[in-house]
Amino acid sequence: MIENVIIKNFKSIRDLELPLTNLNVLIGSNGVGKSNFISFFEMAKAIFEQRFGSYTLEKGGIDNLLYRGRKVSKEIYGLMDFKNTNAFFFTLKPAQSNKGYIDNTGDYFNRRGEGTKDYSGQWHRTFWDSAVEESNLMGKMYGRAYYLNSYLGSFTVYHFHDTSSSSPMRGQCEINDNSFLRDNGSNLAAYLYMLKQTDEKAFRLIEGTIHSIAPYFKRFNLRPDPVTPSKISLEWEEVNSDMYLNGYSFSDGTIRFIALATLLLQSKLPEVIIIDEPELGLHPQAINRLATLIKKASANSQVIVSTQSVNLVDNFDADDIIAVDMKDHASCFRRLDKKKLSVWLDEYSTGELWEKNLIGGQL
Repeated sequence: MIENVIIKNFKSIRDLELPLTNLNVLIGSNGVGKSNFISFFEMAKAIFEQRFGSYTLEKGGIDNLLYRGRKVSKEIYGLMDFKNTNAFFFTLKPAQSNKGYIDNTGDYFNRRGEGTKDYSGQWHRTFWDSAVEESNLMGKMYGRAYYLNSYLGSFTVYHFHDTSSSSPMRGQCEINDNSFLRDNGSNLAAYLYMLKQTDEKAFRLIEGTIHSIAPYFKRFNLRPDPVTPSKISLEWEEVNSDMYLNGYSFSDGTIRFIALATLLLQSKLPEVIIIDEPELGLHPQAINRLATLIKKASANSQVIVSTQSVNLVDNFDADDIIAVDMKDHASCFRRLDKKKLSVWLDEYSTGELWEKNLIGGQL
């Protein structure tokens, strides 16, 4: 679990320290910084996986990552506190070109079990990288590096946005690509087939959940491809029909919901699940069902979600909500306090308070 996050000079986030809980639902209008917060974890993952250079290029260069560019910000700083035990930190700086480099990475170790978050004062610091293009931390399995490798591999940012006809979720995939559900759902058929073989209870629960929001769906008919057994497709059956159907037959909202249900209902959940706007393309009934799945998953895993859906927000307690606003050209994050809102919550739902602009994160 990620207990605390510090972000400085990253995109629209000027200076942020944000404690996290098991369930964190970010709300706010377009352009206030919700997705930038999610992107921070993607960048941290890219640093760990030695993809910082390609990540920077994909984002248009280091100036697009620095808060208001290099004329305003000289460096990006990030820190993630895992379980109040190890805190991984990094500093990124711009190079002469539009590339960036890793000025340093390291960790703070809470060797005395301190309750304070005074990392530089009370925790023990170790540096792992200095002035490098890519981090060398990945794969080091000795000392504290072993735990850092475990923690940094424990979270994934999932994007099931691409539901087009060319979406990797719809087509064939390698049948043995099933160790984990990929962040874009490209191995959805293979992963479901693996669950069918090894965890039938979870597989049947996923099928039943899909049927609850898509009554025409009967069941999956997953099997190795008859011509190329190393491949598998997302084949399925419709109620009262013998028509051949596969992943291309699902609506955009349904295939996105299938990926979300698979992610959230698997028995062995990822330790940290991060999803950007999961409600896209979903019917209100499906959004309510999704909220139930998110809450259930948060009992055994940490979940971080950004949303613009009032319907989705209505399903969560105020304490689960983090309102994001823009102030003085910088993103501001504030967790709601259920006790302070008790008078309003006696009459209105959380979503209604959001619509009335009484809790920030203005729509």
